[in-house]
Amino acid sequence: MSHYGVREVEKLLRLPRSTVRALVQAGFVAPQRGPRGAWQFSFQDLIVLRTAQELWVAKVPRRRIAQSMRELRRHLPDAMPLSGLRISAVADRVVVKEGASHWQVDSGQYLLAFEGDPASGSLSVVGGSKAEPAGVRQWLERAAALESDDVKAALVAYEHAIALAPDLLDAQINRGCLLHESGRLVEAESAYRAALVACGNAPAIFYNLAVVLEDLGRKDQAVEAYKEALERDPRLVDCHYNLALLYEELGKSREAIRHMAHYRKLLKGK
Repeated sequence: MSHYGVREVEKLLRLPRSTVRALVQAGFVAPQRGPRGAWQFSFQDLIVLRTAQELWVAKVPRRRIAQSMRELRRHLPDAMPLSGLRISAVADRVVVKEGASHWQVDSGQYLLAFEGDPASGSLSVVGGSKAEPAGVRQWLERAAALESDDVKAALVAYEHAIALAPDLLDAQINRGCLLHESGRLVEAESAYRAALVACGNAPAIFYNLAVVLEDLGRKDQAVEAYKEALERDPRLVDCHYNLALLYEELGKSREAIRHMAHYRKLLKGK
């Protein structure tokens, strides 16, 4: 696998070194260290850096960026010419143009038709593999725009979207995350449990539910939720890491070591 130094990243992506450093420090990428401690970026790191910068400039909330970056990493191939992908911020979503195909990072859903220039950040989805009731996307975009300034209004917008499409995973998860971040932990737990009923046993829901349960001090239940998430997606890096720390806290060193080993293995494979 090819690796790129900071100087090559600056040249390829036209990003100043200070921006590259800020994106790394914000946790959007985790480059390896070379023999002399210098950062070494993979192909995936370059794509993630470019996309994170675009979303950051578009004032997308940091949590949403991190969530999108994790999903983007899961979908990206190990190697591809940078010119082979065009990635754009569309409200709170990341949309990738790969040849003639367009797909949405959050869901992996392929999109059939767009209005506007894919590189402009002003796309609107006309059709896709899964039809959405009219108005759902507008409520989602409104909610994302309101998150930083008006949490109450953002939650109302997510609730409108969910009322129109109860099985819309990103709306359910985003609402739960916003409740959690606002300190409304009991409501966040209820939101995630309702999401499991509406959307099925998606690993992302179990993961977020586990984090809430952990913050509520219900550690044994959190362990079970993390395990449910990993049963459905064993490659959830953050889940292995959190579970390792939780097991260590519970005095279960053997399980903690096992999950930390999985975590490190998955990181090396990125």
